[in-house]
Amino acid sequence: MRKMWKVHMADEPEPQVKSKLIIDEDWKSQAQAEKEALDRQIHQQPAQPQAEAAPLPPATLDVLFTTLAAQSLMAMGQVPHPVSGKHEARLDEAKHHIDTLDMLETKTAGNRTPEETQLLDNLLHELRMVYVEMQKHLAGK
Repeated sequence: MRKMWKVHMADEPEPQVKSKLIIDEDWKSQAQAEKEALDRQIHQQPAQPQAEAAPLPPATLDVLFTTLAAQSLMAMGQVPHPVSGKHEARLDEAKHHIDTLDMLETKTAGNRTPEETQLLDNLLHELRMVYVEMQKHLAGK
């Protein structure tokens, strides 16, 4: 038995399907009013003054070197985490900071003052020594 399919021709009008679509215009006006009120509130509020923050240090190589060293010491559990207050050992992160200092040593060679070079040499030596000790300590656990 063959089925017959009805094909709509371009000349035939499409059958009208009635759907009931309810558009609630009230939510649109309410959302717009809330948006405008928030915009007014944002633009009218004066900027909040910062709570007496310590002045930032100058942007120098010394500050960069010591910042990376401090992050490395924190990652080795030598300094407590500032948020949790716990001594957490994350040696992969510590190694990353030490490797970054090593990269900076290579990239800034010939462009550092003798004091910057001495600081970087000392930091790298001390951090590597602590890193090796931490590896031994964690391997013994």
